[in-house]
Amino acid sequence: MKLSSQIKPISYLKAHASELIRKLSEQQEPLIITQNGEAKVVICWMHSERSPWIAK
Repeated sequence: MKLSSQIKPISYLKAHASELIRKLSEQQEPLIITQNGEAKVVICWMHSERSPWIAK
């Protein structure tokens, strides 16, 4: 995983939401969303083993 490919500005999320969701489901790597150059949100695939929402 290349970290730079997992960091996107909020404008990219707005313009490419469906594409990002497809990639998240395939790669199951968290995505970091930035706003004004600062990390604000982390999005992860809900069914990933790395997801905090899945009971271990």
